[in-house]
Amino acid sequence: MKEYIYTILGNRTFLWLLFFTNLLGTIYGYIWYIPQLEITKPVFLPFVPDSPTASLFFTIVLFLYLMGKRSKIMEALALITLFKYGIWAVVMNVLTWQVTGFISLQAWMLILSHAAMALQGLLYVPYYRFSAWHLILAAIWTLHNDVIDYVFMQYPIYSRLEEYILQIGYFTFWLSIVSVGIAYWLVVRGDRHLRYLKNLPS
Repeated sequence: MKEYIYTILGNRTFLWLLFFTNLLGTIYGYIWYIPQLEITKPVFLPFVPDSPTASLFFTIVLFLYLMGKRSKIMEALALITLFKYGIWAVVMNVLTWQVTGFISLQAWMLILSHAAMALQGLLYVPYYRFSAWHLILAAIWTLHNDVIDYVFMQYPIYSRLEEYILQIGYFTFWLSIVSVGIAYWLVVRGDRHLRYLKNLPS
């Protein structure tokens, strides 16, 4: 069963489908952030649209696979940020629901799409080949992003959640640590080089 699943994940037709799905989702994500980007200082712009940047990393990874290439730093960034911001957005939308007593269709779409982000990052774990050094660089980016969000207050704007920004910042920091830990445990430390994964670049 596992071999069958990873045969599908490595299929070029499926990779192209996943690539375009993530590309469109990334574009939509940046469009969603436009109102906040318009009031953001230029120096902070790369660190504001967290989720679309995470899906951009994975889109680049998929494109490189399709071209017969790979980028280990992009793989590390994709795994950490897809899991982190996938889980983060699900929690924030559910929390918004609890605070406001209302959940929109857009919020449901965000919950489902971000849950899929976290899942796809984990599903491709057996294909990743990054080392501890790549993980360290990706961890620096991720934790630096937290500093920008919750020290320089460039966090994503979600309805009334500003009332809980200290608690959210604390949660986000530990979610970053967990995400880095997962990447270390599953890829750097883990035995992920499965024999049947022959249709992606090594």
